[in-house]
Amino acid sequence: MEKERFVETGNTSFFGEYLYNQVVPQDHFLRKLRDGINWKQFTNKLINLYKGGGVVGRPPFDPALVLKMEIIAYLYNLSERQVEVYVNETLPAKFFVGLGVDQKAPDHSTLTVFRERLIKRGKLQIFEELLADIVQMALQQGIQFGSIQIVDSVHSIANVNTAKDKGRQEKKDKAPRDADSRWGAKHKRKFKTAEDKEVQQTEYFFGYKTHVSLNAENGLITSLEVTSGEVYDGHHFCGLVDRDLEQKLPVDTYAADKGYDDGNNHYYLEQRNLHSAICLKKTRTAKKDPNKQVWLDMLETPQYRQGQKERYKIEPKFGEAKQGHGFAHCRYLGTMRYAVQAFFTAIMLNLKRMVKILTGIGFKSQSISPA
Repeated sequence: MEKERFVETGNTSFFGEYLYNQVVPQDHFLRKLRDGINWKQFTNKLINLYKGGGVVGRPPFDPALVLKMEIIAYLYNLSERQVEVYVNETLPAKFFVGLGVDQKAPDHSTLTVFRERLIKRGKLQIFEELLADIVQMALQQGIQFGSIQIVDSVHSIANVNTAKDKGRQEKKDKAPRDADSRWGAKHKRKFKTAEDKEVQQTEYFFGYKTHVSLNAENGLITSLEVTSGEVYDGHHFCGLVDRDLEQKLPVDTYAADKGYDDGNNHYYLEQRNLHSAICLKKTRTAKKDPNKQVWLDMLETPQYRQGQKERYKIEPKFGEAKQGHGFAHCRYLGTMRYAVQAFFTAIMLNLKRMVKILTGIGFKSQSISPA
């Protein structure tokens, strides 16, 4: 069997790693990320999606190298064009990716083709596998997983000017710019009117949702699903539980907000010998019905109490994704491409967290905003 061939990079360049050892500190986040992850594992997984498998035809860039480029793009919230320039001009980034000092980074079209290849040949399954591989790496490296999982959803605003898009459709009979995105409810706010009356108002967004399961102990995202913005969160709870259980995580309890208080979800957990810490609506506990006792008993269990205490931990993760890595807005159009953004963001967040847990080196202090 012929050996895979890739574009020669890194140590094979004229300068080798001599200059990098002089300018990239030993405690630099990107050095720790490069050395702490088995990137070869991703080469073996992703090369199967290449026509010719790296054996036939012109040697491609190692897919793990291109994946690292994507990680840089999401770390620094850069577009494909921006990350090409950034890697070429920033030695720590070039070192992390695996290029020699005198070598050019893959151009932006390579990243676009890479993304489209994953979508076309791997579908979402390849992204689910990549996320699961990161979780398994964490387990193998001794990162502690707790017994409580937190489930919640986060929204991203579509890459659409809704006012202009509506005008295009009405005046020019054009198709919607993003036909997959939908209006969804963010949350409800209470405020007082000029007459000092308290009213409640719902805020809406146009876009998509990512439904996330996060381990409360270590802050790692273990599974996710992507939908348009209008869907009911409760319907995507069981799928996340299944994906977590497939990974043999030491889960005992699932915590979530009232949006997941659905009888089917409670029953689903019970059938799998898991405890429910889904926040109960008042309609369950305040009704005049003898059947409410089961819910009152649930409120008193230590698993419910602890799960509700831990539930807040998922919000900072969403804030980190939105404020630091551009997840507040969609990069692309369509559900499939939004899913790519969601999975790459989750993978990047997990890698950040793993480096912090294993080495104590954080990313934030070394973050460099693009010009």
